[in-house]
Amino acid sequence: MILDYLQVKSAYQLKVVPKKRELTFLSKLTGIAQLYCWNEEGQAPEQMTFLPDRVVEVDHSPCGTKTVVGMDCKGDERQQFFLLKDKGATVKPLTEAPAYFHYFGGWSPCGEKIAWSSNRRHPRCFDIFVQHVDSGEYEEVFRYDGRCDPVCWLPDGRGLIFSVQETNIDNSFYVLDLQTREAKKLPICTHQARYHSLQLTKNGQHGYLVTDRDENTMALCRFSLDSDQLDKLVHVSKWDIEEVKLSADEQSLAFTINEGGRSALALYALNDRQWSKAGNVPDGVITSVSWLSEDQVAFVLKSPTLLGDVWTYTISSEGSKQVTKIGRSEAIEATLIEPELRTFQSFDGLEVPYFLYAKERKKNSPVVVYVHGGPENQIRAEYHPVFQYLANQGFTVVAPNVRGSMGYGRAYVKLDDVRKRMDSVADLAWLVKDLSKQDTVNPHAIGIMGRSYGGFMVLAALTHYPDLWAAGVDIVGISHFRTFLENTGEWRRKLREVEYGSLEHDSDFFEEIAPLNHSGKIQAPLLVFHGRNDTRVPVSEAEQLVADMQGRGQEVDLHIFEDEGHFTEKLDNHITLNQKITQFFMHHLVTPNTEKE
Repeated sequence: MILDYLQVKSAYQLKVVPKKRELTFLSKLTGIAQLYCWNEEGQAPEQMTFLPDRVVEVDHSPCGTKTVVGMDCKGDERQQFFLLKDKGATVKPLTEAPAYFHYFGGWSPCGEKIAWSSNRRHPRCFDIFVQHVDSGEYEEVFRYDGRCDPVCWLPDGRGLIFSVQETNIDNSFYVLDLQTREAKKLPICTHQARYHSLQLTKNGQHGYLVTDRDENTMALCRFSLDSDQLDKLVHVSKWDIEEVKLSADEQSLAFTINEGGRSALALYALNDRQWSKAGNVPDGVITSVSWLSEDQVAFVLKSPTLLGDVWTYTISSEGSKQVTKIGRSEAIEATLIEPELRTFQSFDGLEVPYFLYAKERKKNSPVVVYVHGGPENQIRAEYHPVFQYLANQGFTVVAPNVRGSMGYGRAYVKLDDVRKRMDSVADLAWLVKDLSKQDTVNPHAIGIMGRSYGGFMVLAALTHYPDLWAAGVDIVGISHFRTFLENTGEWRRKLREVEYGSLEHDSDFFEEIAPLNHSGKIQAPLLVFHGRNDTRVPVSEAEQLVADMQGRGQEVDLHIFEDEGHFTEKLDNHITLNQKITQFFMHHLVTPNTEKE
């Protein structure tokens, strides 16, 4: 049953509690994300929060006795912060301004203050605030006209490092002096690049990060706060290094490498300047890397067959261990499959990778193509319930990382920018051509689905290549870039225009490619979902498209979740969404009416 696949739970957003051998993580065990705690005594995880809506973010104080959690309202992403004490027994509101966004920026070294940014002054302006958690008093310490987020405090507590988002993918780091209120860009941020996963040393003079400033892919580098030089420690020319954590004794770095959608855990010995991959770690996607001790690293591991749990890796014994049992389902364990990683050649010779899920390669199988969002994102080898269910129902599920996807270097992610937008849609057409050559594929029973930007890709594929598709599912997708940019948040518009093009200079192109303007060409039945509280892609993007198609009598159905935003977070809605999707594809791709003359 599809319910068996949809009701699987997982652990994610792992954090180590300082000064204690304890871990916390988020999980939807109750149907909505709440905070749980685990310790080495091996007892079942203990629920720490019982908040009325989902927990979005978590951070523990340096002493390990206080915790800040962020909660939004019905998926609107306008999270508010709460102070927890005594493992959640005491809950105190910190930010009571539900009309505004708040982004957490870390605890002060003394554990008495926190930093956060918010757009309280103006919808497009994110200013930085410092708040005393016990008194609740806060003050504005820096103003910025755009998106900026505090990242961490300097070890002496006299300053902050914050990040300014300069383009859709690029950012710069700044140091803010809390006494003078002056900010200076870090000297290493010499030109547009990605600077992620910052780790400062205890002396506050040096640090480590991953960046593509001097390379096509993200490299692990050491830097000084007063120099523009980067000391490159590890660079893998083909793949991005994603996440890095410095051990408490500052002798080692743990980091992950994104190898085509799967993760490798690696360790760097700073004294020897040598690195190696950790052995005996299952294949999958690794996130939330943290040090439990100088000899042990904790992380979350998720794969198509390992459904999402906390693991540890012990360096001295070179062994990994699963420490939570959240992501288990006896009902489906025997049915789960690992995808094949393949490539196809697109219209211009570009090699495009994709994952293929198939239980049995029978002739004339129906196919569902899934397009990820972003577009600066990547479909990875994780557990996807609908992929697994459809594959077990005889479908072939194909998940490509078309041009513009992350994970393959800076050049690849820029291949779909602005007026190259439709090249990525052409990738989908050439994928279908490649699949149609296989006798295991029914070329008349190919469906397509996608979320967010992936929803735009669905609509663009259905309107510009209508003969290729037998069914389509659009989840919180964009139907017209002009109306999207006009109606999305002001701060988001500035960043998205770098990727999509601007209202000032590219409106003619938006009109040319808009699915809304070509919706009459759609031949396949279409199923559309949206969240009423979506602050990224307004629900009007779905409503205008569906109204247009219904006016012509085309086959289209719209489902709006009144208590969701851009993501489908509540378990009941998650089940409704995916039940409808699988029933839709079963009806339109498996029944005889998909056969064409």
